[in-house]
Amino acid sequence: MQLTEKHKEYWSKNLRITAILLSIWFVVTFVFGWFARELNEIVIIGPLGFYMGAQGALAIYVAIIWYYANYMNNLDKEYGVHEGEDE
Repeated sequence: MQLTEKHKEYWSKNLRITAILLSIWFVVTFVFGWFARELNEIVIIGPLGFYMGAQGALAIYVAIIWYYANYMNNLDKEYGVHEGEDE
């Protein structure tokens, strides 16, 4: 099956948003963990390193999932490949 330009454009946008969100995930998971001691010197609600490990990372993960789901729903509608009822 040959991919049309529309398919290639859709796939390109999908890969780009996936790469961006995975980069954010990597920073939140590994970089914040690696620099936790240094981040503990910054106090906002409590030590930032502890906060990011206990609550902040989970909140960011949920935000990433929410954003990806909304972005892909809009992209699917834009390219006519969405599921469900028409709006």
